[in-house]
Amino acid sequence: MNLAIPTTEQHGGAIRVLIADDHPVVRLGVRNMLKTDEAFEVVGEASNGKEAVARTLALSPNILLLDLCMPNMPGLEAMRAIMTDSSRVKILLLTASVTPQQIVEALQIGARGIVTKDAIVHELTEAIGAVVQGDYWIHGKRVFHLVGALRELISQAVVPHRETYGLTPRELEVVGCIVEGCGNRDIAKQCSISQETVKRHLSKIFDKTGVSSRLELALFAMAHQVGIPQD
Repeated sequence: MNLAIPTTEQHGGAIRVLIADDHPVVRLGVRNMLKTDEAFEVVGEASNGKEAVARTLALSPNILLLDLCMPNMPGLEAMRAIMTDSSRVKILLLTASVTPQQIVEALQIGARGIVTKDAIVHELTEAIGAVVQGDYWIHGKRVFHLVGALRELISQAVVPHRETYGLTPRELEVVGCIVEGCGNRDIAKQCSISQETVKRHLSKIFDKTGVSSRLELALFAMAHQVGIPQD
């Protein structure tokens, strides 16, 4: 099947890819796979987490293919460091196996998708194309609506402890509405409060949870089961 892979028009060239994996055979295989397609340019490699962070920040790739299990610095920790200093790179995690909870945590940090190593040959270029276009790649398919896809993952994930993070019952109710995709008007109607009150609640919720947007709040809430009724 021929896939139309978008090049980075804003850079006037191919999609710049950095490969970070501690196994040389994996790096070689991925590099050889991508170099056959002129839509991609492999700009560098890293063999551990610290190298992945340093080379991502130095080379500014469009896509980072990051092994989840890396020496020196695990993949999720490396991703946190990268996202702190560079939110422009889109990260696809490579892994032999992954749990729903790990997927949720990775997406919350900023990953755009997960590709299992046994599916690299069949999925990699399509996954890269999806995330370059602004979508996500989960369980071998393109995901357009992240929050909706995460609901299923959360139902499979094991969350050991349910914290409220200092949120009041009303604030927890508002969080639940955000997870459901409600706008301020819907939340105001459902909670029988004004939209200005909704805005004040959201401001306090953002401060208590350390997030800065509605999407981040929804991801945080689902990852930590905050404001989500137990079945």
